[in-house]
Amino acid sequence: MEYIFINDGSKDRTLDTLRKLYKEYPDKVRYLSFSRNFGKEAGLYAGLKEAKGSLVTVMDVDLQDPPELLPKMIKMLEENKDLDCIWTRRGDREGEPVIRSFFAKLFYRLVNKIDDTEMVDGARDFRLMTRQMVDGILELTEYNRFSKGIFSWVGFNTEYLSYGNRERVVGATSWSFWILY
Repeated sequence: MEYIFINDGSKDRTLDTLRKLYKEYPDKVRYLSFSRNFGKEAGLYAGLKEAKGSLVTVMDVDLQDPPELLPKMIKMLEENKDLDCIWTRRGDREGEPVIRSFFAKLFYRLVNKIDDTEMVDGARDFRLMTRQMVDGILELTEYNRFSKGIFSWVGFNTEYLSYGNRERVVGATSWSFWILY
């Protein structure tokens, strides 16, 4: 098992923490540190390129996605060999501002009307994928990536695991309403 962290140009002490983790666990921890903030999509792509495992998971470090679901996700893939991905989704939007929920639902409704690739409302970045799926994603050479769309578009067999909305454990979001929309 390996842990790959992507430091997307943070200005806090993240890089110091990653260096300490690497020193303490050099066989398990790796990290990439960007020279500046290149954005979530660049970080996801870099992490997927670095990952070497037969199963790969991606998740944000703010812990809004419950990492304790990972054993269940692994079990789901092991029990159903036809699956390539367990993708998590929020089953509710409790605690989210009403206006954000409204526009998020509207976004998914519109995208699903104009495109054949289904976008699941509430789908998160937290997912577990087989090597086959990761390799398929990496073969796409889009420069301006939209990972949720790409993960759906590649067409691998996916099952969704729902959970209740959670508050982030650490920090505050930098994703304002205007950035999202």
